[in-house]
Parts: sequence; C-alpha cells; structure tokens
Amino acid sequence: ANGLRDKVVLQTDGGLKTGLVVVKAAILGAESFGFGTGPMVALGCKYLRICHLNNCATGIATQDGRLRKAHFQGLPEMVMNYFRFIAEEVREWLAFLGVRSLDAIIGRTDLLVLLPGLTHRQRALRLEDIVSDAGVDARLPQHCLTERNAPCDKGELAERIIKDAFHVLATKDPVVLSYPIRNIDRSTGARLSGEIARRFGAAGLAPATVTLRLKGSAGQSLGAFNAPGLHIELEGDANDYVGKGMAGGRIVIYPPRDSQFASNEAAIIGNTCLYGATGGRLYAAGLAGERFAVRNGGAFAVVEGIGDHGCEYMTGGCVIVLGETGLNFGAGMTGGFAFVYDKLGTFVDRYNNELIDIHRIVAEPMEAYQVFLRERMLEYVELTQSAYARQLLADWSQAASQMWLVKPKAARLDALLVESN
Repeated sequence: ANGLRDKVVLQTDGGLKTGLVVVKAAILGAESFGFGTGPMVALGCKYLRICHLNNCATGIATQDGRLRKAHFQGLPEMVMNYFRFIAEEVREWLAFLGVRSLDAIIGRTDLLVLLPGLTHRQRALRLEDIVSDAGVDARLPQHCLTERNAPCDKGELAERIIKDAFHVLATKDPVVLSYPIRNIDRSTGARLSGEIARRFGAAGLAPATVTLRLKGSAGQSLGAFNAPGLHIELEGDANDYVGKGMAGGRIVIYPPRDSQFASNEAAIIGNTCLYGATGGRLYAAGLAGERFAVRNGGAFAVVEGIGDHGCEYMTGGCVIVLGETGLNFGAGMTGGFAFVYDKLGTFVDRYNNELIDIHRIVAEPMEAYQVFLRERMLEYVELTQSAYARQLLADWSQAASQMWLVKPKAARLDALLVESN
C-alpha cells in the first residue's frame, strides 16, 4: 500500500517440503522459500527430535566428531537431487497454470479458491483476509525489482584495516595496528577474518599475527567470525554480538584505564555475545547482556556477570562468570562446562536444571578444577587488569568456596578438563 513491495524480498519458511507448497506460497506473495526439514531428511535425518542433546543418531545435528564419523552418510548430491525434484514439480504446476515463471504468480491470490471445509472446525475458519489483495492496485509490482539497497554503513574502518594489514597477508609478519572506534563501526575485524580464511583456510594464522588495538565504543558484532591469528584489544565498550561465530584468535575488552567505576557493576558488552562461536577466547572486564554464549560450541570466555539465558544450547567450550547470572542459565546445554561465582547464593534458583547439574569445587577430588580456574583467572587479570578479579584471587580460598562448576548431566566430571585442552 505504501509502494515498497518492489524494494524488499518476502521470504516464507516452516514446513515447506513440496513443489506444490512453493507454488501456493508464491501465490500468497512469497518469492523466497526457506527449507529446513526436507533437506535434513534427504541427508539422512530420522526426525528423532533430539537435536538439542548433541547425540544425533545419524551424525547430523551434533558437534561430536565421533558420531559424525560413525553415522553420517549424507552427500551434497542428496540435497541437490531433492531440490531438482522440487523444481521439477514447481515447473509442472506453473505449466498447469499456464505461466512461464514463478514471478508471474507471486501475489496472484485470484488463482486460489476457498473450499468450504469438511469439518465443523474447518468451516469455522475465515481465510478471506489471507487471500485478499488488501485493496492494492494489481498493476503495482508484486515482487522485488531492486537488486540491493545501498548500505548506510560504508565500512570505512574495515577498509582501512584491510589496507594497513595487506602486507601481513602476504608475509605473515606480526603487526600491531591501532585505531579509534565508534559505534557506527560494525563487524570490525570480520572483513579481515574473511581475508585470512580465504587465504589460509580454517587454520588461519599463527597466534597474534595481527593485533588490532581499538579505543572507544564499538558497534555491533565486534570480532564476528574472528579467525585464528587475529587478536582484538578494545579499551572502551562494545554493543551486541561480540564474537558472533568466533572461530579463533582472541578478543579482550576492558574499561578505559582512567575510569573510576567498578568494572563488575557496569555493562561492557551487549546481548548475544559469542553466539555460535566455535573457538577462540573472549575476556571482558565487566558485565554482559542476555543470552551470553548461546550455542557456544568451543570458545573460552571470562566475564564478570551476565543476564538471562546464559550458555543456552551450549555444546562446547568453557565460560567463566565471575558474578551473578540472570535466570534460565544453561537451558539446553549439552556440552562444554562453566564456572559461576555465586557470592549471594542465588544461583541455585537461576539455573535450568533440565540438562545440567552443579558442583562445588572445594573438595579434594575437584582440585584440578580449582587449578584450571585459577590459572585462567590469572591470565584474565594479566590481559584486562581487572581489579575485581585480582581481589577474588587475593582471597582465593573464599572465592573458590563460592564457585559452582556447571556441566551437562550426561558429561563425566573426569573428562571435562581433558576435552577442554
């Protein structure tokens, strides 16, 4: 109605499995179609609905290499063949409707006929609004005609970093680059990580080959998809999605050195940090927002407090929280482990106990965990200069007595540290 249809792509998903469904969705206005279950079944998925347990019987929905090696039989050709059949069925229906392309039926709700329904509940449905054209002139575009919208973010800092680090990508000589950063500078480091991955693959570069020293407030997705060999050090704070998809390297964030506030009482990074990370390390001297380390599959992190839903669906890695957590900690967590400092004794009411359990680390059999935790905190203090963490280390016996080890119920205590190394 506002003349914007030709400037956006409308996608639908959810239960799409056949060409007929694609045609119906196009008639209702869609031009992009998201398939999930169908391709998974084509690869061998048996639809057991245990994806969140990390023990997929067909080796698909798991990060356990042993399960993938033993059970995964999928090939790209299986998915390709599935979509060839989808496309062929779409062609047949288009021919039946007498049109040459899918674009020709997008928004053509006049091609649909409402059936009266066979049951009382079906007859009670009112579908007129769904098949209505909403009074929009049929002569207006019904699908996207704009190839792309010019981004507001010109990526100027990213381009500058690429230019300054270009010689490193050829010589692999270590370099330290310093820049001011503002919250309009988004995904800083991602462009460079992409170049590293393109040239050197998943292994990336040697540790600290490229070090970015930033000062200011970073925009969203600082260090997204961070590659091995790239270290980012930020004096200031950052928005949401720090370390999203992080694969390696290191991100260190600390308040301005001349700040007077207590780091453990102030937010320093936003929501959904380390989302889907598979490796690397994040050290943040302050509080994080909600959904910290959701779907973390291998990254190591230290932070001084988090919001709700921390470590949700976590499948690997280790998270150390040196302060309070929000509610629902560890929901769906099937791998990795965490430490939580619980000075106020509230954590027992804040974690989700469906798949995880918690243990104190002061007993003699848990000494290895105390050693592991203390070493990681010493490294954290060295990198961030956190006065708060230094204070915890100064009275280590007291701090250790108030720590919880959080692990999946299915994981063995004696195997956690082995898997983390």
